[in-house]
Amino acid sequence: MPAGALRVAAADQPGPGTGAPATAEANTPPRAVSAADYWTQGYASRIRLRVFRPERRADDGAVPLRQPGVLYLHGGGFVGGCIDDADVSARHLAATLPAVVVTVGYSLAPAAPFPAAPEDVYAALCCMAEHAATWGIDRRRLAVAGHDAGGNLSAALAMIARDRGGPGLRAQVLIAPMLDPTMARVRPDRLADADNSAEACAACYRQYLPRPTERVHPYAAPVESRRLHGLPPALLLTAPQDLLRTEAERYASALIEAGVATQVLRVADACHDSIATDRAALDEITCFLRWHLGLTRPAGPRKRRRRRAATAGTADELPG
Repeated sequence: MPAGALRVAAADQPGPGTGAPATAEANTPPRAVSAADYWTQGYASRIRLRVFRPERRADDGAVPLRQPGVLYLHGGGFVGGCIDDADVSARHLAATLPAVVVTVGYSLAPAAPFPAAPEDVYAALCCMAEHAATWGIDRRRLAVAGHDAGGNLSAALAMIARDRGGPGLRAQVLIAPMLDPTMARVRPDRLADADNSAEACAACYRQYLPRPTERVHPYAAPVESRRLHGLPPALLLTAPQDLLRTEAERYASALIEAGVATQVLRVADACHDSIATDRAALDEITCFLRWHLGLTRPAGPRKRRRRRAATAGTADELPG
């Protein structure tokens, strides 16, 4: 079983595992980033893609012309949000990884219920792979990340890409994801102090999944999937008072049991809405993606021993 790093992350506590930067490249200043919009055909209509590209520097002589690519998906409960909502996180990742980051204006319910959104996202991934040379992307190094509903769609995309034979993903990052349309894993003792509403989540799911049978489809309800093998390494980030924390952490445990290299972090002082732009969370995401996209040199033998000792764990070790 792969090690699953399950710990609390804070801005002043980088911690082991994905935390503190491992190489000098991680300490270089962020790059300038340019952005341009494109359109591609989605499930039922054309969808907007926004491509964030880090600019090259004068000292980049030995740096490959093509960078890794990250597909980043905004939140909004499947019924709201827009491509602009992902700009801050996408620009940060493009500048600090560095990588080409693509955001998606996927279809929203109730006008376009399931499966429009996951099919739009898959179309965006295929577009990234098809236009990799034009956008300066190394199509062998692709990842997906998303917040809230975007976390659900990121998990779904990892399954779809596996089931359809590509494009291949090296990593998935699920940020406060919505994973359980049945809401069966919400703990009653957390309802009063949660920073989001069970009623609001349920209303979003009803619009996104109007047919009850869809609420257990693995592409709509990743937590219900019984076929998790073969998925890319995963990082799940949760907030202490997030109503959806339990389902995310249980999904992480299921991934570990299926043999998927998985880390789950509870980000101190973040809430469901703020976690996508939280500095500690972004630092963790950056380090995780650097490692899995080949942007960090492998640690030496002593560092590897420390990493293994620091990251081994189970879900039961997380504080309640």
